[in-house]
Amino acid sequence: MKKLGLLSLLLILSIFIAACGSKDTTDEKEKGGKVYKVGVDTTYPPFEFKEGNDYKGIDIELINAIAKNQDFKIELSPMDFGGIIPAMQANQLDVAIAGMSITDERKKVVDFSTPYFDAGLTVVVKKDNTSIKSVENLKGKKIAVKKGTTGAKYAQDNAAKLGITVVQFNDSPAMFQEVSNGNADALIEDYPVISYAIAQKDLGLKIVGDRLNGDQYGIAVLKGQNADLLKKINNGLAELKKDGTYDKIIKTYLGE
Repeated sequence: MKKLGLLSLLLILSIFIAACGSKDTTDEKEKGGKVYKVGVDTTYPPFEFKEGNDYKGIDIELINAIAKNQDFKIELSPMDFGGIIPAMQANQLDVAIAGMSITDERKKVVDFSTPYFDAGLTVVVKKDNTSIKSVENLKGKKIAVKKGTTGAKYAQDNAAKLGITVVQFNDSPAMFQEVSNGNADALIEDYPVISYAIAQKDLGLKIVGDRLNGDQYGIAVLKGQNADLLKKINNGLAELKKDGTYDKIIKTYLGE
């Protein structure tokens, strides 16, 4: 009888512990226990850059604020911009926020949030260049672009029409240096990125002509997956715009 009583007691205790463990796991999930991996490109100020040991920029502050507002956890995964979508397709990333323009081509593989920034491409030349004043003056010129960006796609798609030679780089600093050194005649870059770069440091560059398009940036998840997460991102973005946090973040990096 004692043995039977002991066995019964142990069985009851086992069931109780299992039930508690199950509840703890459920509670953890409800509290956002899953950590979402977020792909970023930290060579892309003012949206993403590294200062000392810290990651800063519009995108970094924005995704952190959204995660806090919607009570989920994130882990930043810095990488080259061109590798972000392939990493998502390989299930190595859950989210991407990297000054990523919303395009029909990208929509084939990712689902975008509501737009969070109006950007647009622009032509940039060496500061002392007086012969290139707009995109119409690029015929016969060498144009530097960053791999995987809408600037690269624009240049490649219009290379024959514009009569240009396109040279691609892995990061923005290398692209900037190519033009400032005179090894390339111009570059095509997102307007806010190059505006910030020129304002922060004398790169020996200047913007010419009108914007080439009206790109908008979005936060991405893999197409057909993470619908609940995308909903949280959109809800968080809406809340941040409503309470003034979004405007505060933008003002920090781009002023008024």
